[in-house]
Amino acid sequence: MNALQNRVALVTGSSRGIGAAIAELFAAEGARVVVHGRDVDALESVRAKIAATGAEVLAVPADLTSFEQIEALRGRVEAQFGPVDVLIANAGGNPVRPGPVEEISEDGWRAAVDANLTSTFLTVKSFLPGMKERGHGSIVTLSSAAARRPTPHTPAAYAAAKAGVELLTKELALQAGPHGVRVNCIAPETILTERNQRQIPEEIQRTMVEAHPVRRLGTPEDVARAALFLAADSAAWISGVVLDVAGGSVLA
Repeated sequence: MNALQNRVALVTGSSRGIGAAIAELFAAEGARVVVHGRDVDALESVRAKIAATGAEVLAVPADLTSFEQIEALRGRVEAQFGPVDVLIANAGGNPVRPGPVEEISEDGWRAAVDANLTSTFLTVKSFLPGMKERGHGSIVTLSSAAARRPTPHTPAAYAAAKAGVELLTKELALQAGPHGVRVNCIAPETILTERNQRQIPEEIQRTMVEAHPVRRLGTPEDVARAALFLAADSAAWISGVVLDVAGGSVLA
């Protein structure tokens, strides 16, 4: 229960869903956790839940498409907790509905790329130099099964942005490895976050289960356990991989 003892872990996009589950598990494993989001009320709820366990936790809101705000976030974390040892670049979202590529607006395309790929790039840009200088660190990015196998229901802008995250991850692993920094990626399939439980009707959920060799849909805790494995020393010789957390539905 102490896989991350005394380490500082930043989990972006952790005011709810997968990010919140990762932050809660990391705190239980001994990390001093920084939770992040733009919904201040939701962020405070997660912070309070973690603090109630006795863990050290800090909540910092920021817009991750602004490098200035990310740098301010980093400064606050380092002032209160010290340098970040583990970065989980989870923040992202799908602002564009599935449909023909030619019907995607320019604004929609840019919004999808900014929310997923640009935010990941800028976050890593801020935190990686310190990790390289210190000679250690672990970064985990978040992609999606949408980037792993296109379907008629795949939102193309989101899938392209997440595919970019995967290639960025591999490039980072190549560059950062000689400096003692590991970089890996998780690609979840459908995860039953609170939002998905509300938005996906139960009959559709039952149909979706049949598309998975492991006959259930994923939970935020499934992704959190994968993130813990990649972030901790148990994965000390693993870097540059994309781990499908998908119940067997994505088979290379």
